[in-house]
Order: sequence, then C-alpha cells, then structure tokens
Amino acid sequence: MSEPRFVPQVGADELRREKVRARELRASGWWKRRIAEGTCYYCRVRVGARALTADHLVPLIRGGRSVRGNMVPSCKACNNRKRAMLPWEWEEHVKRLNGASEE
Repeated sequence: MSEPRFVPQVGADELRREKVRARELRASGWWKRRIAEGTCYYCRVRVGARALTADHLVPLIRGGRSVRGNMVPSCKACNNRKRAMLPWEWEEHVKRLNGASEE
C-alpha cells in the first residue's frame, strides 16, 4: 500500500501562468542548450533533442514552478511514467520496478 500524497491546491490561474513561463523557457537559448545532447534526465537514454519533453522535477500541480532549476529534459516514456510524482517518489517507484524485475 502506498503512502498518501500531499497535493497542494494549485489554482487554475497560477497553473496557467506557470505553463506560460514553461513555454517561454522552452523557447529560450538555455533550454535549447539543455536538450542539445538529446539525453533523458531520468533514464539517461539518448533519444535526440527533438524527442525530449520538458519535465518539472516538482510538478506544477504539486506546487512546482517553471524555473530553470525545476525543469529537466525527459523522454516521453519517462515523463508519462513520472506523472505528478516528486523526485523522491519517482526514485522509490524506479527502485520498486527494478526490484520487481530482478525477482
């Protein structure tokens, strides 16, 4: 049984503002340099810059912000699996998956 997650109430206006900021960051030179290597932050697989998506380490819905320190390049598969998990929740999830595959 998993532990309950604390999910702060993030208003629609705040969420909209953060998504606009995320789009602006993705259009910046900083983001273009960040994805140039084409490697996913989570699985370290090289998928190419065009296949990377922007992921918020602390998801917007969980109170994260669209700032450089909170955005990482992620392959679509990892981004979809991570969903709204916090970094330590993601690490535990990956450990459980790896443990299950070794049995």
